[in-house]
Amino acid sequence: MQWIKRFYESDPSALFKKGKVVILYGARRVGKTMLMEKLLAGTEGKIFKGSGDDFELVAILASRKTETYRLFFSPYDVIFIDEAQYVPDIGACAKLLIDIFPEKSVILTGSSAFNLSQTASEPLTGRSIQRFLFPVSLMELKLERTDFQIFQDIESYLIFGMYPEVLSLDNAPENTEYLVNLRNSYLFKDILALEHIRNSQKLQDIVRLLAFQIGNEVSLNEIAVKTGLSKNTVERYLDLLEKAFVIKKIGAFSRNLRNEISKSAKYYFWDTGIRNAVINDFRPIELRNDLGALWENFVVMELMKKYEYQRRYASFYFWRTYDQKELDLVVDENGRLSGYEIKWRDDKAKIPHLWIETYKGHTEVITKENLLKIMSEEAKAE
Repeated sequence: MQWIKRFYESDPSALFKKGKVVILYGARRVGKTMLMEKLLAGTEGKIFKGSGDDFELVAILASRKTETYRLFFSPYDVIFIDEAQYVPDIGACAKLLIDIFPEKSVILTGSSAFNLSQTASEPLTGRSIQRFLFPVSLMELKLERTDFQIFQDIESYLIFGMYPEVLSLDNAPENTEYLVNLRNSYLFKDILALEHIRNSQKLQDIVRLLAFQIGNEVSLNEIAVKTGLSKNTVERYLDLLEKAFVIKKIGAFSRNLRNEISKSAKYYFWDTGIRNAVINDFRPIELRNDLGALWENFVVMELMKKYEYQRRYASFYFWRTYDQKELDLVVDENGRLSGYEIKWRDDKAKIPHLWIETYKGHTEVITKENLLKIMSEEAKAE
């Protein structure tokens, strides 16, 4: 597979912190293991590499004995544990590691935040740093490809997504086969294995319903009725899907106006190729009736990747009033608001005057023509 340089290769210090446990989260097959292999190959010192599905390593960690840890891990400068979500009580184990060896770097990777974050967050309070690896971002592609090349391929990204292997394959049939296999083999693996979901078909039904509603507000009651599940169960499944990095929830922005929607939510897919695999639709854009929704999903996720990699800590929302004035995306960065309307090529789209008058701040219409320029912009000074 052709390797596409990832953001952290230009900033490896983000993943190597002495005296801290760095947890690298990301969906399956986004390249966490390959990234770490490349970074570790260029790291000085002795390196331990293990996996959470190694029974011997799990037994050593589960002992939680200082003398055992000293005997086993003392020779190493960097301790790397892949698939850490499969290690019971990994948070307590990692805390003991960093307590015993404050001079070492400890790095964990996990493809499911629901297990890893639950067991790691409390024991590692103040001792851990979370990082995320997503499907390849436009920021990363721009390191290797020209804007012209990316612009020429943008329609393919909407249909087949941005998984590393997809970007290295040569044609649509190969991309389709890869994504269908990914959907069938990996998409729900951690949820089913770690959360003991009894009815995997119901989980798939929910994902399929969401796939048809990207860009629209989602009614949990409607999903509950269509799947025959309780609303509470639907909420739990959605939470698990989000923590497995399949989907991302965006809430409604509400602050100053009485008629602003405040309790609704939209759900986007971290990767449009996965979304299309869920509904078995890989048709080219000229044959689709969901281009607007696909483009909105793609742009929102690209902006979220950008903010994460630039370590700009922002909150993301959509905005709508009861009389149907709306914005596709609102970004709140340290109290500074930016409002975006997202259109494939409609540069005549306008930002609602009510938003501009009420919230001021930066506003912009994002289209196919200006997305790459926006992705190249750095954070604005306060």
